Amino acid sequence: MPWWSDYERTRPRDVEGGVKARSRRGKIGQTWWAQRWSQALESIMDSGRLSRGRSYARRGQVLNIDEKDQVITARVQGSRQTPYKVRIVLQPISDKAWDQVLEVLADQALFTAQLLAGEMPANIEEVFSAAGTSLFPRSDRELETECSCPDWSNPCKHIAAVYFLLGEAFDNDPFMLFRLRGRTQEQILAKLRKRRANRDEEDTDYDGFAVIHAVDSMSTALPNDVKEFWGLGQSLEDFEVQPCAPQIQLSLLQRLGEPSFLPTKLMIHSTLRMTYQEITERAESLALE
Repeated sequence: MPWWSDYERTRPRDVEGGVKARSRRGKIGQTWWAQRWSQALESIMDSGRLSRGRSYARRGQVLNIDEKDQVITARVQGSRQTPYKVRIVLQPISDKAWDQVLEVLADQALFTAQLLAGEMPANIEEVFSAAGTSLFPRSDRELETECSCPDWSNPCKHIAAVYFLLGEAFDNDPFMLFRLRGRTQEQILAKLRKRRANRDEEDTDYDGFAVIHAVDSMSTALPNDVKEFWGLGQSLEDFEVQPCAPQIQLSLLQRLGEPSFLPTKLMIHSTLRMTYQEITERAESLALE
């Protein structure tokens, strides 16, 4: 039996206060994009390594995860006394490909609205594919990883543990995936607003104009004549709506954080959760009727 078999069976040291995966069984990640991240990893990496990494993530063996300048660093507690150092870099998408992606996204008002709301559009992968690239890794060559452990396999279980916890981080912040690919949230939204504004100036039909203003008044230029603001636009008879609950529950409240005017014991998320849920169910019911 090879010596590395003993290494694989070594039990890691117990950790207090580590970063634990929220999911205790099954898939890690709640949103479709977090689960798609895991699927992408499973398609290009050894399932055994990923399985052991998943166990590490659920045990809380990862002490911390930091993101800086498109680089992920982490410390993972293994069997040795000193935690291992992990470094992960996702290959950035080229500027040319990003320009093509943003051009297509700007053409779709719904895409812009969802991104402004902090959600990942369901068919955004098609947009990246049309630009000849992918938001999610298609090959292990797109991932540059390092770990200070003695295991030469890549990924080792320590790197794999960080991979899975990144998926849960994407649940709360889908723009983190964009940042790792080379574009910040501010850069993306600024480009989309600029492109939408240019289109509205060129398009006399103002396709999607009302939708964008309803979501973010800064995404397009206001009419030159204030009187036009109250005028009727295009007919909504042919406007199709497919209502559905947001992927991220209470996404706006999560982004704003807890207000300072509430008592510390009163959490606004728990206070308004049922109200938001009832509003969502009522809106879906009315729409379907």
